[in-house]
This record gives sequence, C-alpha cells and structure tokens, in this order.
Amino acid sequence: MSPLKTLFLNPPSYEGFDGGAGSRYQARREIRSFWYPTWLAQPAAMVPGSRLIDAPARGLSFDDVVALADGFELAVLHTSTPSFPSDARVADALRRANPKLRIGFVGAHVAVSPEASLRSSEAIEFVAREEFDYTIQEIAEGRPLADVDGISYREGDRIVHNPPRAILEDMDSLPFVMDVYRRDLVIEDYFIGYLLHPYVSLYTGRGCRSRCTFCLWPQTVGGHRYRTRSAERVAEEIALGRSLFPQVKEFFFDDDTFTDDLPRAEKFARLLSRLGVTWSCNAKPNVPYESLKVLKDHGLRLLLVGYETGSQQILNNIRKGTRIDVARRFTEDCHRLGVTIHGTFILGLPGETRETIENTIAFAREINPHTIQVSLAAPYPGTELFRQAREKGWLSNGEGALVGEQGIQISALSYPDLSAEEISAALERFYRRFYFRPGKLAEMTAEMLTSREMMGRRLREGVEFFHFLRERRATAR
Repeated sequence: MSPLKTLFLNPPSYEGFDGGAGSRYQARREIRSFWYPTWLAQPAAMVPGSRLIDAPARGLSFDDVVALADGFELAVLHTSTPSFPSDARVADALRRANPKLRIGFVGAHVAVSPEASLRSSEAIEFVAREEFDYTIQEIAEGRPLADVDGISYREGDRIVHNPPRAILEDMDSLPFVMDVYRRDLVIEDYFIGYLLHPYVSLYTGRGCRSRCTFCLWPQTVGGHRYRTRSAERVAEEIALGRSLFPQVKEFFFDDDTFTDDLPRAEKFARLLSRLGVTWSCNAKPNVPYESLKVLKDHGLRLLLVGYETGSQQILNNIRKGTRIDVARRFTEDCHRLGVTIHGTFILGLPGETRETIENTIAFAREINPHTIQVSLAAPYPGTELFRQAREKGWLSNGEGALVGEQGIQISALSYPDLSAEEISAALERFYRRFYFRPGKLAEMTAEMLTSREMMGRRLREGVEFFHFLRERRATAR
C-alpha cells in the first residue's frame, strides 16, 4: 500500500512568529528571525511523496494554507504553547475544507498535555507524545492507531493513550533533511540576526545533559542524554548541503548544547575543516581554551551562549551548572581567539530581584558579547519551572500567559517583591544600556562598514528593533 499523501505544516500564526516548528524562543522577536522547521523536515524525509510547508517563513495566510487541504490525506501540524489556540483553528478549517483529512499534532505542548489538546478540537485525531519521526512514518504507512506507540488518539468520545515510544538510540538511522530543504523550502526565507545569510541549520544530536529548570525541549521531548549522529554521517550531509546550496555562508548546529561532548565536537570540527565550511553552534559558557582553539582553527565562527544571568544564586536556583567566574574566563578566551558570541539572557527567573537585574545588565556590558538576546522567563508546561511557579503562586494573574495578543512575549511570572510589569520593563532597559554605549555603537558601525550587505542588514534590523520596542510599550499599556 502506498503511503498516505502527507502534509507537514508549520501553521500560520502571529505575524513574524517563529515558535512552532523549530524555535526555542516561541514568540515574536526583536528583529525578523526564522529558524528551519527541522523537527518537521525529519519525518518528512521518511514519508515518500510528502510535502513540508512552513507558512510563517513563506508568508502564507490562513486562507492560503486551507486552500491546500484537498490535496492531502494526512496533515501533521507542529504546535507550541503560545500558538496552540491558533493552530487548533487551522486544524478546524482544514477539516472543514476536507472532511476526510486525518490531522495529527506534534510538539512539546501536545507531548505534555495530550488529552487536553485532543479535547480542544474534534479535528485533531491524534497527538504524538515523544519523538515522533517513526511515529508519523508508521501512521503514514497506514498502521492502525491502536498499534502505534507514543500517541494519544480520539476513539469516538474516548481518549486512548498508547504505550510510550522507546527513545531513539540510533540517530544515524534518520535520513538527511537537506533533500527536504531543497524540495520544499526557500533557504533565503530563513534569517537570524547573528548568523550569516543565507544559512542552513540542522541537528547533529538530541537531548541535553544539563538540568536547567526552564528549558523546554530536554524536559519534554529530547531527554537528558545527548544522543548523537556520527561525525562522519553529519559531515556527509554538510557536503550534500554545500552542493545543493552553494550560496550558503554558514551552517548552524542547533543541538541544545553541541559542546556537551567535547571530544566529538573536536573530531567534528576537523572533518568540517576538510570541507572548508564556516559553522556555528550552541554552547554553555564553560568550554576550555584548548577546545575553543581547536574549534576556531577548524571553521567555528560563532557560539550562541546561554549566560542567562549575572547572579550565581539564580544560576544555582535554575540548576544551570555554570559559574560566573568560569563564564568570564570563557568569554575572555573567545575574545582572544576571535570567536564571535551571541549571548542570551533571561529576566525573571526564580530569585530575581531589582538588584540582580541590574547586576545582570552590568555583567553583560562587562563581558561584552557581540550581540545579545534578552528573554523573559517562560514557564512552559512540562518544565520544572512551570511546576514551581504553579506550586508557589508565581504565575501572573494565575494563568501564566506567555505571549500577548500580537505574539510578543510578556512576563508570565511575578514575585512578592518583583512584579511582572517590572520584569517586562527591564527588558527594554537591558537592551538600551547594552547597545547604546559608545564602544558598542562604534563596534556595530565598524561592522556595517565591512560591506554594503551588512550595512543594509543592520539598518533594517535597527528599524525592526525600534518598532518592536514601540509595540512592547503599547502592549504593556
């Protein structure tokens, strides 16, 4: 029997929202950013004749997507906590347009709330609770839902929960996503402010050894063991990517913490060096100088580093497993070696006070990563932070909404001595005090003078950034 004609869909949502099918930051961002829908591309590569549509990146509307319903037998939608109500409405519309269409949802939100998700819309036939690559392959092959591990599904008025799916150990068994990118995506659609453009991103492994209480993916889908593809297998895919996309300037490895396995990372770098590619990855601020030098000498350009805070007590509270003094030394080493850093920080984590906010801003200015992203602490369902917040009454208004009506992140947490409004207001102050200082302005100006392309890009991002700040103030009022 031929497989069901399957649509893998990152649904349209808020304008500029990139939180459904690949992004950790499930909200509208300060500047236009779109991550690759790798979580959908992976099973799409396993279902012959399938199609992947990334509506936000392509600028497709609700009506554009619904018009496609007639051509498919199965639709798999990637959802997130902020976008779920909108995604459910898309499912309802798809079902109305094609009553025979079978619809399933995947993603962290439905993994932790399968029954509530199914009961929210009669159009949703099943949800995947764990890694869903082989789950979707089996459903697309026509296997009865009762025989598919790792799903919850609707059977009349009853919700059935099948046994969990065993965690995927043989990561090399997964097919390449590059062919799906070439077939279904326009790579120029994907744009991240700190990465060269155009770029391509993919995963070389899943899971994270760290136990950060706020981090969504390891606590819901990926787990806390770092399961990896072989360096040789990934290098083979990168070589394919180079041939398919000769215009690509950078490859980004989106593993939760690529530097969790340093011997593998160093081996990996040496293999990539033979291909002559520029690459970047996620890291914790604790990579030793010797390893940084190996990575830099073999093509590493940038590290996306989760500093989170300048308070050691908050780092301890969230079980980050890093130290401020080590982070300082790591950053100095990166500066010395010429490794660019995009630093990420979070305001409103447990233990936050007015003083720790100021300390974090001062810390960021002191270590001076090239660029930063400042987020508000987001208690996603399924995380330890969410359990703590609900238990201790930290959820704002008792609900803990993560984004406002326009998809802009709002503070979901408040504390007895620090309100949600104060936490939100600190975000703009953080950005202004980091970027609007003579040294940083001179640094950014020098970067713009390197090329007309960079000049145009940074000016566009500046306009988007100020527009974003205006929208935040309007949302706050």
